[in-house]
Amino acid sequence: HYTSISHSKLAHKRVGFGSRRCLVVRASSTPDSVGSTESPIAPLRLESPIGQFLSQILISHPHLVPAAVEQQLDQLQTDRDADIKKDDPSASGTDLVLYRRIAEVKANERKKALEEILYALVVQKFMDANVSLIPAISPSSSDPSGRVDVWPSQDEKLEQLHSPEAYEMIKNHLALILGNRVTDSNSVAQISKLRVGQVYAASVMYGYFLKRVDQRFQLEKTMKILPNASDEEESDIQQVVRESMRPNGEEGSFQVTSSHPEVSSWSDDISPGAFGQGIKPSRLRNYVMSFDGETLQSYATIRSKEAVSIIEKHTEALFGRPEIVITPQGTVDSSKDEPIKISFGGLKRLVLEAVTFGSFLWDVESYVDSRYHFVLN
Repeated sequence: HYTSISHSKLAHKRVGFGSRRCLVVRASSTPDSVGSTESPIAPLRLESPIGQFLSQILISHPHLVPAAVEQQLDQLQTDRDADIKKDDPSASGTDLVLYRRIAEVKANERKKALEEILYALVVQKFMDANVSLIPAISPSSSDPSGRVDVWPSQDEKLEQLHSPEAYEMIKNHLALILGNRVTDSNSVAQISKLRVGQVYAASVMYGYFLKRVDQRFQLEKTMKILPNASDEEESDIQQVVRESMRPNGEEGSFQVTSSHPEVSSWSDDISPGAFGQGIKPSRLRNYVMSFDGETLQSYATIRSKEAVSIIEKHTEALFGRPEIVITPQGTVDSSKDEPIKISFGGLKRLVLEAVTFGSFLWDVESYVDSRYHFVLN
């Protein structure tokens, strides 16, 4: 098991997960009903022309999303190839600056479209599994206590989306986050919304990493070439993952350390364990422990900037963007952080969804890259 997850861009001088104008893809047959009260399909609204097109396909004919994506990727490839051919090496001065500026704008447009293609495919995978994504987090008017988790439990459906070996690792992840409350579904705690958002983002990355190693594990298991892992390697795993769970090798602002301080401080009702407490041995965990440091660091890296951006934007759409300022003394001023009331069953559902989101993100990133190369490593 691993104990450190970092995510760049989730915070620099300010830490926050903020919704992009609180816009959502909504389940309605009419395109002008974005402002209606219909239930959202996903918390993040897709804004590019390609993203808006895929939003409508998700609403009206979700089974056609893969075919629509293939068509859009072909067009992106055509546009990219055309831009390369248009590059005029003989241009100079003002013309050269203009060429480069136009190329930069088009590249940014393609990047945004690519992000939203990834997101649409992740949402479609949840729809295929008949699992509703949790909507933007806010107190429910239907619950007198103001709890935010009025969504239905879909834990069993989410569990079935992972291999048995991967789910053993997910249970360990839940034990580290929820501690002695992992089986206590009904009790309600008041918890920092920012910290829940941080745990959600970390769990998305956990799911991404877990799917990546499980894919290799399942292949080697089928080929009967699994290595034997020794317990002596555990300290190496712990150290490497502390340093490596950051996208593209950058320093992130959020770390789930061995004692999970971001969880232990969010409520007196939760007593998460330190590394190793409540962790059950599993074949996949032993397999991860057989990796050398370089391999582990490679597997613990989110491969594309587009995937990093989607994790950030989806988390912000869920939890909003509280303004958390770093004081001159280097401490975090979280006086404006919003507490939320949520049951431990609701927290478990959030974490299970996040891990599954990360797993799906690995799948769709690989799928899209096979048709439109954008992953750099």
